[in-house]
Amino acid sequence: MLGEEIAQNYLQKKKFRIVKKGFRLYRGEIDLIAYDKETLVFVEVKTRNPRGLGLPEESVNIRKQRQIRKIAEGYLAMNNLDEVECRFDVISLVFDEKGVHSLTHYKDAF
Repeated sequence: MLGEEIAQNYLQKKKFRIVKKGFRLYRGEIDLIAYDKETLVFVEVKTRNPRGLGLPEESVNIRKQRQIRKIAEGYLAMNNLDEVECRFDVISLVFDEKGVHSLTHYKDAF
């Protein structure tokens, strides 16, 4: 998806090291998993166009947060990463009528 590619490029410019894209588990997915220095970051990417309802980040509600946490726990267990520091970020992208986007990065969003 275009939004995820834009988010990945943004994170790489910020010196994040991408380790996984589209990690699927438990009927859900984490869009990007990356290291920000020593911290493992689980990133949810949300996009909207101007006609969309609400801001993209508003769709990362409590239910979605629980699902992402559960998937993250599975990733940590599968990769023996019990002691690694983690956080959850949200990247919000809004596209205008011309396809130009604005990006907002919420570190430690939940």
